[in-house]
Amino acid sequence: MYQWRKFEFFEEKAAGRGGGGGAPSVPAEIAGRVTCCSGGRGRVAVGCDDGTVGILDRGFRLSYGFQAYASSVLFLQQLKQRNVLVTVGDDDQASSQSSAICLKVFDLDKVQEEGSSSTTPFCVQILRIFTNQFPQAKITSFLVLEEAPPILLIAIGLDNGSIYCIKGDIARERITRFPLQVEAVSDGTSSPITGLGFRVEGQAHQLFAVTPSAITLFSLHHQPPRRQTLDQIGCEINAVAMSDRMDLIVGRPEAVYFYEVDGRGPCWAFDGSKKFVGWFRGYLLCIIEDQRSRKNTLNVYDLKNRLIAHSMPVGDVSHLVTEWGYIILIMSDKRILCIGEKDMESKLDMLFKKNLYTVAINLVQSQQADPASTAEVLRKYGDHLYGKQEYDEAMSQYILTIGHLEPSYVIQKFLDAKRIYNLTNYLEKLHDRGLASKDHTTLLLNCYTKQKDVEKLNHFIKDEDGVGEIKFDVETAIRVCRAAGYHEHAMFVAKKAGRHELYLKILLEDLARYNEALHYISSLEANQAGLTVKEYGKILVDHRPAQTVEILLKLCTDGGDPTTRRGSNSMRLLMIPSPMDFVNIFVHSPQYLMEFLENYIKAVKDSPAQTEIHNTLLELYISKDLSFPSMSLENGFEDHNMKDIKGKDTANGYKSGTREKAKLGKEDAKIAKDIVDRQRKGLALLKSAWTSEMEEPLYSIDLALIICNANAFKDGLLFLYEKLKLYREVISCYKQAHDHEGLIACCKKLGDSSQGGDPSLWGDLLKYFGELGEDCSKEVKEVLTYIEKGDILPPIVVLQTLSNNPCLSLSVVKDYIARKLEQESKLIEDDRKSIDKYQEETELMKRETEDLKTNAKVFQLSKCTACTFTLDLPAVHFMCMHSFHLRCLGDNEKECPECAAEYRSVMEAKQKLELNARDHDLFFRQLRGSKDGFSVVADYFSKGVVSKTTIPPENAS
Repeated sequence: MYQWRKFEFFEEKAAGRGGGGGAPSVPAEIAGRVTCCSGGRGRVAVGCDDGTVGILDRGFRLSYGFQAYASSVLFLQQLKQRNVLVTVGDDDQASSQSSAICLKVFDLDKVQEEGSSSTTPFCVQILRIFTNQFPQAKITSFLVLEEAPPILLIAIGLDNGSIYCIKGDIARERITRFPLQVEAVSDGTSSPITGLGFRVEGQAHQLFAVTPSAITLFSLHHQPPRRQTLDQIGCEINAVAMSDRMDLIVGRPEAVYFYEVDGRGPCWAFDGSKKFVGWFRGYLLCIIEDQRSRKNTLNVYDLKNRLIAHSMPVGDVSHLVTEWGYIILIMSDKRILCIGEKDMESKLDMLFKKNLYTVAINLVQSQQADPASTAEVLRKYGDHLYGKQEYDEAMSQYILTIGHLEPSYVIQKFLDAKRIYNLTNYLEKLHDRGLASKDHTTLLLNCYTKQKDVEKLNHFIKDEDGVGEIKFDVETAIRVCRAAGYHEHAMFVAKKAGRHELYLKILLEDLARYNEALHYISSLEANQAGLTVKEYGKILVDHRPAQTVEILLKLCTDGGDPTTRRGSNSMRLLMIPSPMDFVNIFVHSPQYLMEFLENYIKAVKDSPAQTEIHNTLLELYISKDLSFPSMSLENGFEDHNMKDIKGKDTANGYKSGTREKAKLGKEDAKIAKDIVDRQRKGLALLKSAWTSEMEEPLYSIDLALIICNANAFKDGLLFLYEKLKLYREVISCYKQAHDHEGLIACCKKLGDSSQGGDPSLWGDLLKYFGELGEDCSKEVKEVLTYIEKGDILPPIVVLQTLSNNPCLSLSVVKDYIARKLEQESKLIEDDRKSIDKYQEETELMKRETEDLKTNAKVFQLSKCTACTFTLDLPAVHFMCMHSFHLRCLGDNEKECPECAAEYRSVMEAKQKLELNARDHDLFFRQLRGSKDGFSVVADYFSKGVVSKTTIPPENAS
C-alpha cells in the first residue's frame, strides 16, 4: 500500500511509574512470564505461567495480585458490565480421572484479605471444562460474551476444531453445555481454532470461528446451532479481531479480510505476515513482520480515509490490548509500549501545514467531529482555494459551512461584480437551509435583478410551481421586487404568504388596479377583508366609492342575508365588523359615508353600534358645510370634460360673466337644496330614534344638542328641548326668532297642565311681551285670556309686568282688569256671607257650652238606645242625650257607642293636623305647589295648626 500517505497521528506516551518519562514495563512483582492479558473497567489484568494474576492501574503499577492457579493461567477476560474476571488455567489435578484445566470466575469487588501483603478476590465459581461428554484437548482460543447479567456465553476453541460452549449463570452453576464442530479439512484432519468472535443483532447470537484453513459462522439462536462456512481460508493465532460494526477481521500474509454474516466483505492488501490484528476507535491495528528483515512494524490504518495514521517499528510483541484510550503492547521482555492518539487540533495543524485540506475534511467527518470543527476545516480549505483564485471550488466549500460560519465572511469575499454568480449560488443555498436574514434576501434579489435572470427569479419566488414553504423574508422580497419593477413577483409572494395588505398595496399604489383590488378583498375572509379595507379604504373610496360601499355593506351585514341573523343574533353581530371601524376611510367622501350608514341601518336594526351610527348620521345630516364632490367621480369622465371645456374657453379668450354667475347661482341653489334635504333627514332621524315609547334615545343627546346649536338647526333644537322638558329653552328659541305666533302656539301646547305642561310658561311669555319695547297689544290680549282662564298670575303681577312696556296702553288690560275686579268683588261678598254664618254658628256653640256648664240636664228617654227595651236601673246617661242599660254597655262605660265613631274621627283629624304642623317639608311643598300661597297659610290658620303655640315653662327660679 505504497500509495497510502503516512502521518503521525499517534505518539508514544510516557506512562511510567510515578508519571516519570521512562519507558514502562510489567511490574517486578510479577515474576512469571505473561501468558495472557485483558483490558476493561480502567484496569489491565495479566496472567502468568506461574498461576498468578496481576491487576495493573493506569500507571502500570500493580494494584494487587493473587494466585489464581497452581500451575499457569492460560486465558483471561475482564468483563465490561460487571467487575468480574473469567479465567482459564491449569490447576492441581484433583484426581487422576479429572482434568486439571478449569474455569474460574472472580468477583473483583469482593476481596478476601489474606495477611497484610496480598489480597485475593472472591472466587465465585470453579468449573471443570472437560468432562466425560467433553473430552480434553488443547485450548487454543477463549472468548466470553456478556448477555443480560448474570448470564454469560463462553466459547472455548480447541486444537481439534471443536468449540465447547457454556451458557448460563456460572456463579449458581445453572448452565448449559453444548459443543460445536467446524468443518473438517479435505484430508480428514482437524484444524485448531485460531480465533473466535461474537456477533449480536437483537436476540440473534452468532459466533465466528476461524481455523488456519476455514472461516465458519454458527447461528446460536437456532436449535441445534446452524453452521455456515464463509470462506475456505483462515489465519493463524492472534490475527483475528472484531470491528466496532461487529465484522470479523482476519489477517493473512497477503491481505486483511473483513467478513460479514453473508460472507467475505472488503479486502485490504497489506503485505506481510500479520503477527497481531486489532481494532481501536475505527482504526485497524496490524503488527506486520517484514519478510526480509524479520522486523516487526506497528501500522495504524485509517480505512475510511485510506491513510496510515501511524507506523513505527516494534520489538517482539507478545500481547496487544487497548485500554484508557491507548494501544498497549506488551513485549516478550516485559517492556510496555503505550501509544495514544493525538488530539484533533494537532492532527489538523499537521495537515494544514502540508495543505492537505481534503484529508483534513475526510478526517473530521470520519471521526464524527462536532459540526463547528468540520466547518472550520472547510472554511480554511475554502480560503486556500480562494487564495488560488479557484472561486467555484472555494464557493463549494463555503456552502458546506452554512449554518456554522457567519455568512458575512463569505459574502464580503464575493461582492465583486465579477463573482456575482458565485455569490448568487451561496445566497440560494443559504435560503434553502432557512438561515437567510432580511439582508441576505435583499442581496439575492438584487443579484437576480442585476443579472436580469427572470428564470431564476421565478424559481426563487415561485418555488417550483408555487409549492412548498417560503424560505425567505416576505417583506424584504416584496420591497426589493417593487423597487426593481417586478410587481407581479411581489404580488405572488404577498399572496402566497397570506400578506393581503402588501398584495393590495402593490395593486393600489403601484399598479392602480382598483377593480382587481376590490375583487381580491371580496374573496377574503371577513376578518382579513376588514383589516385590508381599514388600511387601504381611503384609496378605494377616492377612486371606486360605489363599489367600496357595496363591499363594506356585505362585510358589515353578513352578506345581507337576514336568515343568517336568526338564532344567536347578538353573538352573530358581535362577530361581524362594525361600520364605525371604517368611518375614517370616508374622510374625503362624507357623502358616501352617509350612503353607507343609511343602507346599513336599513339592513341592520339592532346593531351594537347603533348609537355611534346615529351620532355620525346626525352630524352628516345637520352640518351645513358638508362638501359634495362632483358626481362624476363614479364615471371618471365628466370632471375631465369640464376641464377640457375650461381650457378651450381660455384658449379662445372667451369669458362670459353672465354664464359664470348663472352657474354659481345654480350651484348655490343646489347646495341649499342639499342642506334642506339633509336637515329634513336629520329631523326624521331625531324623531325616529327617540319615540314616545323610548326612555332614552338611540343617539347622544349632548352631541345632538351641540350639532343643532352649532348649525342653528331650529327644528332639531325644538324637538330635543321638548323631549327633555326644557320648555323655557323652547320658548327661548321662538324669542330669538321673534316668532310671536309660534310663541303663543308653543305655550298653548306646553303650558297646558292637563297635558303635563308647565302653566308658568304663560307668565314668562307675558314678561317677554312686557319687556319687548314694541306694540304687541294683540299678542298680550291673547296671552291674558289664557292667564285669566288658568288663573295663573294675580292681576297686580300682570299690571306690574306690562307696565315695563311703554308701547302698551291701558286699553289692552282694561277688560281683563274689569273682569278680575268683578270676580274679586263677588268673592269678597261670598267671604263676608261665610264670615257671618260662621260667627252665628260660633255664638250658638258658646251658648250651648255655657248652658252645659251652668244648668242641669234632664234625660227623658224611656228606652235603651242599644236594645230599645224599657229603660230600667241601673242605667247610664250621656250628655249627647243617649241612654243605655248598664248591661248593654259592657266594659265600655265612658263613651257613647253611638257617638264614639264620629268623636274618634274628629280626634284623629286633630292629631293628624298636629303632626302636619311639625312636618315643615309638607307645608312648604304645598306652598310651592299652590297657585295661591296665601290660601295655604290661611287654611293652616283656620285649622288651628299654625296658631297653636306652646309656651315653655318658666324657670323654677
